[in-house]
This record gives sequence, C-alpha cells and structure tokens, in this order.
Amino acid sequence: MSKADNTSNDTSHAADDAAHEGFTPEERAAMKEHAQELKKASRRRSRAEKEAEAAADVVAKIAELPDADRVLAERVHAVVTANAPTLAPKLWYGMPAYALDGKVVCFFQSASKFKTRYATLGFSDVAALDEGPMWPSAYALAEVNAEVEARIAELVRRAVS
Repeated sequence: MSKADNTSNDTSHAADDAAHEGFTPEERAAMKEHAQELKKASRRRSRAEKEAEAAADVVAKIAELPDADRVLAERVHAVVTANAPTLAPKLWYGMPAYALDGKVVCFFQSASKFKTRYATLGFSDVAALDEGPMWPSAYALAEVNAEVEARIAELVRRAVS
C-alpha cells in the first residue's frame, strides 16, 4: 500500500469517527438496529406477512428484555393492543412500537436500552394528544399497576382518535 493510499484510508476513518461523534454506543446500536429493521421489512412479501412478522418481532424483543423492563413492556403491549387494535406492533430503533398506516404513534423504551433509571412510554407527533400550546409526549414508567394501565389505555385511545 502506498503512502497516499494509507493517508486516504486514515482520512476515511477520521470521517467515520466524526460522523459518530456525539452519539453514545447505545444510540449507535439503536441506529444499526433501525437499519436492520428497514432492510428486513423490505424483504417481506405481502402486507399480512409483514404485519405478522413485525408483531412476532415485537414479542420476541420484549422476551429478550431484562426482567424489570420485560414486565413493563409486556403490560404496555397488552394494554396498547387491547385498547388501540388499529395500531400495528413493529420494532422501531430496536424498541417495541405501535404504528398507524406505517407511522409510529407510540413506543416503549426500556430503561436498559439507554441505561436510564426508568422505562419510557413515548408518543410521536402522529398521536392526537394535543392539549393547547404544550403537552407531554413521553411518560416515565417505574411500574405498571391498574391506575397506570388505565392511563395508558386512555392515552392510546386518544392517540388514534
């Protein structure tokens, strides 16, 4: 390899490092997962096959979570699918998410994913949760009890209304 080739290669690596600067290893991993999700989705055939595989992927991802996150994600999944059956489960950046016409409406982010102290139930701008000039779009989840389940149910029903 000539000196010119070596210099070019070093510059290429420096550009790659600069492109990732500012992202944590967890964020880079989430971006890689999202790229894999998009690639996998493009290989599926019919809409029914895509939806069935996406739903199975969500259940499998939930099963892989550490116990505390898994328990929360299972409850969120059950509440969302029961109260907003028009939402289709899918993975989004490696997280369980629920979409309407292909657009993510809400998602569960485990505490372990980004090493935070609590899990999160988040809503995208597609969710119809507007309340005046400001409203919450994410909720911390420390546990899912009957009161929290009722609140999640209300939110997801509103989100798709």
